[in-house]
Amino acid sequence: MLMQNEIINQLKDIGLNSYESKLWLALLSKGIAAAGELSDIANVPRSRSYDVLESLEKKGFIILKIGKPIKYIAVQPDHVIETVRKKLIEDADTHDKFLSKIEQSPLIDELKSVYKSGIREIDPLELTGSIRGRKNLYHHLDRMIKNAEKSIIIMTTSSGILRKKSALSAAFKKAKEKRVKIKIAANITTDVRSQIEDLGGLVELRQANTPARFCVVDGKEVVLMPLDDELTSPASDVGIWVRSKFFASTFEKMFEAAWPTLKQVF
Repeated sequence: MLMQNEIINQLKDIGLNSYESKLWLALLSKGIAAAGELSDIANVPRSRSYDVLESLEKKGFIILKIGKPIKYIAVQPDHVIETVRKKLIEDADTHDKFLSKIEQSPLIDELKSVYKSGIREIDPLELTGSIRGRKNLYHHLDRMIKNAEKSIIIMTTSSGILRKKSALSAAFKKAKEKRVKIKIAANITTDVRSQIEDLGGLVELRQANTPARFCVVDGKEVVLMPLDDELTSPASDVGIWVRSKFFASTFEKMFEAAWPTLKQVF
């Protein structure tokens, strides 16, 4: 039972809800079966079984058997994964084309104009937020770095520099093309250095033996990561974003004061 619950939780990641997961697992165990039998095995209400099985058929997880009574055939799991992969790629491509079309339309200029007029009326102290989850945190850092005009300074850990190399290299490259100065201080061990050598052409990197984590852009906005990198899971990580010139410039001045004392990595 515990194993089945674990599988059901994992199947959520490929787009199945609880009832869909239970009925699909039941059908996998039988190969071919009718809705009533699957309902009993999976402990899913019979009133819901047909709708759920129809949903599984549309998603490509099962096949409706020709003939009467109505029965269903399980699709081989590796074939299902391939179907899901192709669907995700197709959906992503469709969404990307749609967003590209929006980016090039007058709508985005109108929305930016509305945003700028509204943001001018906000007290800088109001522009403070909590960003939860490492994925969201890195999306936010990516936007900040790509929008940078003058400078980017980052303090991070050995694990953090590896993540930033993986997630933010494209943003660093875009900033570099705009002649934005990028400085990163991190704890660089020998094994880490060998993995980040291609950052050498994009950023100035120096050795720092501190667990502190923050990013300051243009001396105007800062993201602080207050949790211990070694003890924090990706889902639990959090960043505190503050858009305040006074606050951000304070961190920038402290960083710049320490920078000359740090050993250059490359």
